Parts: sequence; C-alpha cells; structure tokens
Amino acid sequence: MNKLKGLSLFFPALNDAQILPELIKKADNVAKKCAYQYEIIVINDGSSDNTEDVLTELGNKYPHLSAIHHRKNKGYGSALIEGFNRAKNDWVFYTDGDGQYDPSELIKLVEEIDERTDIINGFKLTREDDVLRRSAGWLYNRLLQLIYHPPVSDVDCDFRLIKKSVLNKFVLTSHSGLICLELVLKLKKAGAKFKEVGVSHYKRRYGKSQFFNPRHLLSTLREHVAFYLNQFSTTS
Repeated sequence: MNKLKGLSLFFPALNDAQILPELIKKADNVAKKCAYQYEIIVINDGSSDNTEDVLTELGNKYPHLSAIHHRKNKGYGSALIEGFNRAKNDWVFYTDGDGQYDPSELIKLVEEIDERTDIINGFKLTREDDVLRRSAGWLYNRLLQLIYHPPVSDVDCDFRLIKKSVLNKFVLTSHSGLICLELVLKLKKAGAKFKEVGVSHYKRRYGKSQFFNPRHLLSTLREHVAFYLNQFSTTS
C-alpha cells in the first residue's frame, strides 16, 4: 500500500459534537496507516452545541488533532478555505464532519495515487438520504454536468484527496456549498490530473442538514448565478 510522506486531514463541522469522537478516532487510525506524518484539523464553523468542549477533550487524547473555532457561522465554503490554508502537508484530505462519509475509506484514495495523479475524488456508490434529498442531489449534479462539464461524475461528493502543490495554484472565494464546483473547476484549469473512486455514503445519524434552509438556499442560488455569469464573461 502507498504511504504518504505527509498528510493533512480536516473536517468542517457544524453542530456535530455527537459524531466527532467516532470520526476523529477513525481519522487518527487511518492516518497512521496512510502517512508517516499527519495532522487532523477540525474547523468548528460557529456550532451552537457543545462541539468546542468535545474538541477540547479530544485534543487531550489525540496529539495530532487541532481545532479552529469560528464564533459565528461563516459558511461551508469558508470552512473549507480555512482548512486548505491551514494544511501543512503534501497531501490534503477532507470530508464532512456529519458522519455521512467514513474517513477509514481514505485508504481507497491513497491506493490510487501515482506520479501522474493530483486529486482522487470520491463518488457516492449509493446515496443514503431521503427521497427529496436524493432527487435534489441528482438534479443538481445533472445541471452542473450539463452546464460546466466538470472532470468528475459527482461534484457534490465531499470526499477528496488533493495534492497541496496544486491547491497553491489558485484562490478559492465561495462561502457556500458552491465551493465544491469552484474547487473542481479551478483544479481542472490548473491542469490537475483526476481519478475517481467509489465511496460509501451513510444516513445522517445526528443533527440536521442546513441544505433546505430557505436562507441558505437563497444565498447559494445567488452565488451560483454570480459564478455562472463570471464564468460566461471570462470565456466569451
């Protein structure tokens, strides 16, 4: 199995206190197998539960863990940007802090690394959400494929291993979930070489998704329109 010289793993988290102990344990175990040196970072994006207290306790148990606390929620994109900026190692892995992906499956991505690969992007083998979420997710991904022709089949799969040197070639600006599309398209423009690996997706066991929050949806829609217009203006 491949073993990386250095690996940074990070999780954006919002009110995920109940699942974080399990995720950090899995992340620490898999990092030991995948890398000679590693760090684990959690970006606590303005949680209103006891996420901060849980992370303090976990920090005492796991010496490779550090936490960044936002006093106010800055948005998913902002949390990812901070994670990418804080990552110190040659390879950067991130997935969500809500437990719908299993960090242990990072091994699948590491096994696909070769000298020609800059990013290994997960794709959901099945989507374990309710019918509304699955339908909305399918439609959203289909629209992105038709409009932007991204180099991956599942833009919305937040399970990615990326070479840090490629991330350093561009600046990300999106504050919402639009950042997934922005990231993939900017990696493509930077000449990154992609691979895709199927990963498991699980039902959310704790907390509530912010996806269908009206304020969140409106903000994300506005960002998408502005992003599309900007893409159109720069290519015309």
